[in-house]
Amino acid sequence: MALATTARREAVGPDFAHDDYDRWESIPQAFFDVVARAPDAPQLWAKHDGRWQPLTRAEVAERVRALARGLHRLGLQPGERVVLVAENRPEFVIADLAIMTAGGITVPAYTTNTEADHLHVLEDSGAAFAVVSTKELAQRVLPAAARATHCRTAIQIEGELPTQQPAHLDVYPWSAAIQAPAGNGAFDPDTAAQALARDATACFIYTSGTGGAPKGVVLSHGNILSNCKMAYHLLTSFGLGDEVFLSFLPLSHSYEHTAGQCFPLTIGAQIYYSRGVEHLSTELQEVQPTVMTAVPRLYESFQQRILRGIEKAPAHRRKLFHKTVELGRKRYHDPGALTLVERLQNAVLDRLVRRQVAARFGGRLKGMVSGGAALDPEVGIFFHALGVRVLQGYGQTETSPVVACNPPGKCKLHTVGPPLPDVTVRIAEDGELLVHGPNVMQGYWELPEQTAATIKDGWLHTGDLGAIDEEGYVQITDRKKDIVVLSGGDTLSPARVEGFLTRQPEIAQAMVYGDRRPHLVAILVPDGEWLADWAKRHAKTGDKTGSGGADQLMANLAEDTDLRAELDRVVHRVNQEISQSEKVRRFVIAPAPFTVDNDMMTPTLKVRRHKVKERYQENLEALYGR
Repeated sequence: MALATTARREAVGPDFAHDDYDRWESIPQAFFDVVARAPDAPQLWAKHDGRWQPLTRAEVAERVRALARGLHRLGLQPGERVVLVAENRPEFVIADLAIMTAGGITVPAYTTNTEADHLHVLEDSGAAFAVVSTKELAQRVLPAAARATHCRTAIQIEGELPTQQPAHLDVYPWSAAIQAPAGNGAFDPDTAAQALARDATACFIYTSGTGGAPKGVVLSHGNILSNCKMAYHLLTSFGLGDEVFLSFLPLSHSYEHTAGQCFPLTIGAQIYYSRGVEHLSTELQEVQPTVMTAVPRLYESFQQRILRGIEKAPAHRRKLFHKTVELGRKRYHDPGALTLVERLQNAVLDRLVRRQVAARFGGRLKGMVSGGAALDPEVGIFFHALGVRVLQGYGQTETSPVVACNPPGKCKLHTVGPPLPDVTVRIAEDGELLVHGPNVMQGYWELPEQTAATIKDGWLHTGDLGAIDEEGYVQITDRKKDIVVLSGGDTLSPARVEGFLTRQPEIAQAMVYGDRRPHLVAILVPDGEWLADWAKRHAKTGDKTGSGGADQLMANLAEDTDLRAELDRVVHRVNQEISQSEKVRRFVIAPAPFTVDNDMMTPTLKVRRHKVKERYQENLEALYGR
C-alpha cells in the first residue's frame, strides 16, 4: 500500500480542458496529448508479487509507440482489424492504443469466449491480426485464428508459444513485437496519431448476444470521444480531482471500454486493474477508488453480503444498522421529511454506521455508476441510505455506450436519469426509446439491412420501451422483444416481476415465462449461501446432497420437496406485492445457476433469456400441465 499511496500523492490531478474533447480528432491523439502534460504521473496499476505496481504515463506511451511500430513492421495495414483477447491489464490498453495508432481497428473479444465464439468474431470482422494475453487463452484463440480466412498474424503477450506453429498463422511473442526499432522515420506513431480522422473507425464492439448472434457495432473515434465529453460533464458534478478508477468489468464490453478505459485516459486518471470478483472486496480497500463502474448483479451481491453480515451481528449493531437504513430511505424520498430529532440521530449514524460502510468501499468513492442492465431501485436506495452513492445510467453498445445517467445532485433511481449533454431522446408511438446524438454508432459491420432498420432518419431505435417524466428523466420499462402478453391480453414486464423475486434473500436469479399463456411461471435459482445455510439447518448435507460444493448442493436439492415448499412461501410473499396478472403461479428450481460458463449469462452478467429458454423450456411448459 505504501507504493500506491506515495504515487497517488504525487499525481498532478486534472490537467485537461473541456474544449480538448472538441479539439481531439482521435483517441490516440487524446492519449498522447494528456501524457505530454504530466509524463511522470502514475497511470496504470497492476498487482504483481502481492504489490500494486505502476506504469507512468510516459512508460505507457513508449510501449504504445513501440507496439505500433511493431504492428506496422509486421504488415498491419490501415483499416485492418485486430482481435484483442486479454484480461483487464495494462497490456490491453497498450495494445488497443497501439492498434489504433498504427491505423488498425481494434476488435475486443471476451476472454470467456469458446473457440467457436472466437472464430465467429475473427471471421465476421475479417481480422488480419489477433493479440492474446496468456497461454491458456491462446489455446482457444490460436486454433480459431488459424482457421479464420483472413487472419495471418498473432501476438501472444505472455507464456510459451505453441511448439508447432499453426498452419497459415505466424505467431510472435509480445517482446518481439514491442521491441521493433524506431527505423528511419518511415513510420512515426506520433505523426500517425495526429493524422487519424475523427470519423475514422476506432473499434468494433460486438454485442453481448442476449438475443442471438453477436453483431459488430462500428464505432468511430468521434463516437467515443463525444461520449467521454458527456461523461466529463457528469463527473464535474462530483467535483473533479485526482481520480482513481478500479477497472473490474471486461474491457471488451463497450461500457468498460469507454467509461473504464478511454474516459479515464482523457482526464489523466489512474486506473487499477482488478484481478476478479473474488478479490474485489480487498481491492476496494487497497485501491480506494474515487469512481467505479459496475453492473447491477454486483450491487445485489454486495447488498446480500452486507445483510447476511448484519444479521450475525450483536443486537445493538443490528438496531443501529436498520435505523440508518430507515432514516436514509426517508431522506432519499423526501430530504425535508426528517424531524429535528431524526436529523440529529442521522448525524450520529453517519459516524457510527455510514462511515464504516464507506470504509468497506475504500472510503473515497464519489460514486459508483450502475449500467449494463436495469438496477432494482430498491437496491440503489439501500446503498444511498447507507451513504454510498450509486447512480443508475443507461446505454447500449450502439451508443458508445452511455445515453443517460442520474446526476449526483438529484438522483431518481426508478429512472436512468436525464440524457447526457448533446444526446436527444424521444419516445415513439409504440413506446420505444429513440436516441439521436454524436455517440450513435456508424452501423453494424456488413449488416446494411439491420443498420437501416435500427437507425432511421438519424434516430437509433433502441429496442427498449420507456417513458420520459416532466423533468426529462428517462425510465426504461423493458426490452420490446421481452414483453410478455398473456393469453387473456394482459401485457407484463418480466424484468419487473424478476426484480421482486431476486430482491428476496432466498433467490439469486429468476426468469419468468408466459408469453401467450394464461399466467406466469418461473425458473428460480436459490441463493448459494442461503441454500447452504438452509441445507445445514434441515440436515440436507449428508450423502443425499454429496460434498461437491455449492453447485453440487443445488443440483442435488433441485427436486427436494422441502426446498420447494420453502421457496413456495417466498413466491407467495412476492405475489402479495404485485398485481393479479403478474403473480407467479408455479415454478421450477434450476439445478445450477445461470453463469457465463454455461452460456446463460453474458460476461457483464445479463441473463441470456433465449439460452435459458432453450435449456428449460420443456420444464417451464410442463408447469402448465399440472
